[in-house]
Amino acid sequence: MPALQEPLRQPLKSVLGPATAKVMAEHLGLLTVGDLLHHYPRRYEERGQLTHLADLPMDEHVTVVAQVADARLHTFASPRAPRGKGQRLEVTITDGSGRLQLVFFGNGVHKPHKELLPGTRAMFAGKVSVFNRRLQLAHPAYELLKGDAEETVESWAGALIPLYPATAKLESWKIAKAVQTVLPSAQEAVDPLPGSLREGRGLVTLPEALLKIHRPHTKADIADARARLKWDEAFVLQVALARRRHADAQLPAVPRKPRPDGLLAAFDDRLPFTLTEGQQKVSREIFDELATEHPMHRLLQGEVGSGKTLVALRAMLAVVDAGGQAAMLAPTEVLAQQHHRSVTEMLGELAEGGMLGGTEHATKVVLLTGSMGAAARRQALLDLATGEAGIVIGTHALIEDKVQFHDLGLVVVDEQHRFGVEQRDALRGKGKQPPHLLVMTATPIPRTVAMTVFGDLETSVLDQLPAGRSPIASHVVPAADKPHFLARAWERVREEAAKGHQAYVVCPRIGDEEDDPKKAARKQSAEDEAEKRPPLAVLDVAEQLAKGPLDGLRVEVLHGRMQPDDKEAVMRRFAAGETDVLVATTVIEVGVNVPNATVMVIMDADRFGVSQLHQLRGRVGRGSAPGLCLLVTEMPEASAARQRLNAVAATLDGFELSRIDLEQRREGDVLGQAQSGARSSLRVLAVIEDEEIIAEARQEASAVVAADPELEHLPGLRTALEALLDEEREQYLEKG
Repeated sequence: MPALQEPLRQPLKSVLGPATAKVMAEHLGLLTVGDLLHHYPRRYEERGQLTHLADLPMDEHVTVVAQVADARLHTFASPRAPRGKGQRLEVTITDGSGRLQLVFFGNGVHKPHKELLPGTRAMFAGKVSVFNRRLQLAHPAYELLKGDAEETVESWAGALIPLYPATAKLESWKIAKAVQTVLPSAQEAVDPLPGSLREGRGLVTLPEALLKIHRPHTKADIADARARLKWDEAFVLQVALARRRHADAQLPAVPRKPRPDGLLAAFDDRLPFTLTEGQQKVSREIFDELATEHPMHRLLQGEVGSGKTLVALRAMLAVVDAGGQAAMLAPTEVLAQQHHRSVTEMLGELAEGGMLGGTEHATKVVLLTGSMGAAARRQALLDLATGEAGIVIGTHALIEDKVQFHDLGLVVVDEQHRFGVEQRDALRGKGKQPPHLLVMTATPIPRTVAMTVFGDLETSVLDQLPAGRSPIASHVVPAADKPHFLARAWERVREEAAKGHQAYVVCPRIGDEEDDPKKAARKQSAEDEAEKRPPLAVLDVAEQLAKGPLDGLRVEVLHGRMQPDDKEAVMRRFAAGETDVLVATTVIEVGVNVPNATVMVIMDADRFGVSQLHQLRGRVGRGSAPGLCLLVTEMPEASAARQRLNAVAATLDGFELSRIDLEQRREGDVLGQAQSGARSSLRVLAVIEDEEIIAEARQEASAVVAADPELEHLPGLRTALEALLDEEREQYLEKG
């Protein structure tokens, strides 16, 4: 029966009325009593300790107790007021030590005019300002005192006023009033934490936490409430992830063990170098899991250039050896083509299965993208269905219904945060049994974010760079303060070209947006508005460079709106050394590998995120010649944007940078990029500061799920989990 439903699921309109509920839904996305109770105050204002009128500080919120000495209502001409007459109430108060003027205007005069009569004693709270060289409080909050009210004075003055995340249509005090109405329902809140966990950690109950976060008497109340609510968020999320891991572990998979004298051994014999210790260790972890009867789910994090692709390729070869097929999924066509090229180059004749000149162990490596011609596509699909192709590399096109595999054993996903769980599941359904899964990312992710965002995957980290990789020097080029630095940057590009090397120049936008009405209509960001200058564009910069500082060098452009064949041709010419300078958007951010490129110039570098700059920088220094990365900006020295660029120039450690990035941008943005819905779900949990809570919650959650996978004995937790997964429709666990 609906009446027995948890009170927190009640729609707000039945409690607050349709008008208020409509505004809450439209502007804050709050629909139920529970939503409103979980809309926590952003901060708290202290009404201030009691202050004597004689020593009032300027510009501070104060609370005073005083008696009304005098109150006068003035009428004045005002074109904006009804009938051209405005009203102002001036009240003089005294506490024996001094006098103070209060002022109320407009509609705000009626109530105080009736209540603040001479002789009335009250508490007044507001911000002290100066008018006509006299101190005053404009529109103070006040509470009338009746009789002997010393106790009331103390408790009222010490109160903490909650300030809520509000909007222009919904002020904080209106939200506070609505919260006051629904607060009694907090007593009925079902507690998701197991009692033993709560007691073991000395956490208050959920009803008490909700009461204390909205109506704290002391700062200790707020601390108690936040500590408890952080645990709720961390624990419920980690239970959702632990259940996903548990369900995955129950799935059957075909064990894939490489043959001792197969394709993998032949490939290893061909390698002109030895694997780093890190590559060997991670490979062992992967091979051990491939050999089990449950699907591997592993996240491979690796610094830019740490050799993740090589590790992934060896895993794919092991699966082909064991009679299966391996698919590698890339987020863009440029990257899929790049991977296809580098894999076939690394394999040499081992990639020529079924062809003359292919060796006995060889397999066939096919490319499958959305823009392929019909004949090539038909052949690729046939090779997959018959098992002729051991390795396929492609984009989302691999997930389409038409694509059938002979025996899919391993899926490698590059740059995981661009793929959702549903897409992973779609690929998983392509195998006779669920295939093993290896996810790669070159974006270093702090441990806590990995536990929060990728919590359903085990993690391996490659943090050693292979021998022979060169250091990259990074410098900020302040184009506005020191234009000669920019001129010098172009000279450096010419010097590298003269040595036979190549350069990238990256710009934030393409430059033909006028042809695209949607793009043209999009408003500029606040920073652009402030600067009154649109971001630099590939097409403009390429033209200026070719005619100006880089005149005589071979300059080409690359961006996402080019035809796939044209992109491929440009990349091929650049890889072959036929182009000196490639002016591009961030399509080259990930996976592009041209060891001869030694310079990366990033225009308007302040418009890119820290991790993105680190990714772009990783495109150079991939050969034996040292790399150079120049971050060009017009932002002033003192700006936060410049500090960010200085941080990138100061370290090559991606994990250190990802921490800086997270601290500067807050979790919402980082998680928001990595998983839809995280923003609306993490309210008090801070991913970096609360590292210990997240780690402990993960352990506790794993133990709870192992003992009771269906959560039969924890109905409160089950309810919270359903609310989480329902609210986000599992987007919470999706990697956007």
